[in-house]
Amino acid sequence: MTDNPLETWHGIVVEQDPSRLDGLLADDVVFHSPIVHTPQHGKAVAVRYLQAALQVFFNPSFRVVRKIVGDTDAMMEFQTEIDGVTIDAVDIIRWNSQGRIVDFKVLVRPLKAIGVVQRQMTARLQAT
Repeated sequence: MTDNPLETWHGIVVEQDPSRLDGLLADDVVFHSPIVHTPQHGKAVAVRYLQAALQVFFNPSFRVVRKIVGDTDAMMEFQTEIDGVTIDAVDIIRWNSQGRIVDFKVLVRPLKAIGVVQRQMTARLQAT
């Protein structure tokens, strides 16, 4: 993988191209949802959550606020509006030496946003 994994993820978000997730995630990736209290293990479940998140979070109000990138980890802070609620969120990712994401954590604020995200994500996940 030639791109920085954070830049690849950002491209997937902006281009709404979930087909690239398989090549970005390690088989043993761990996904940490802001809603589900236990880590979710494995590529299949992470892809499912991230595909739903692409539909929920990305809209014309989506904007990246800041990116912080290290050698094997990064953070992308973004803001979006869903159902009239401004949502501040952070993706924290860590990748392996092959450039595949091994840990993906999503944090969301404020508290009101959690309910909005939960309803939207549940609807998308149940639809698949």
